[in-house]
Amino acid sequence: MNNMMNDRAILQEVGRRLNRCRIDQGLTQARLASEAGVAKRTVERIEAGESAQTSNLVRILRVLGLLDAFVAALPESGPRPMELLRLHGKERRRASSKRSRDSGDSWQWGDGE
Repeated sequence: MNNMMNDRAILQEVGRRLNRCRIDQGLTQARLASEAGVAKRTVERIEAGESAQTSNLVRILRVLGLLDAFVAALPESGPRPMELLRLHGKERRRASSKRSRDSGDSWQWGDGE
């Protein structure tokens, strides 16, 4: 798979690979669906390259023993080196707005009256 593939082609390739893993493990679609807690039609749709809910995909990956590999493909985001210096080792809790902090106009109590 690569970035040049369209979404449909990627979904079809993912479905083909999941199908191969399921067969290699000797599982029927019905058995995989039962163990994953999803409908058999959901397994059929995913293997056919159709769209599915992420939670259903996660359940199927867990049963097939592929969840760790899936999660490993998504790198953890952490603060950039310069941000670490600015934060002095503190972990960032939320994103800030895009407004300028150095506009020269500082807000004071009573400004809204």
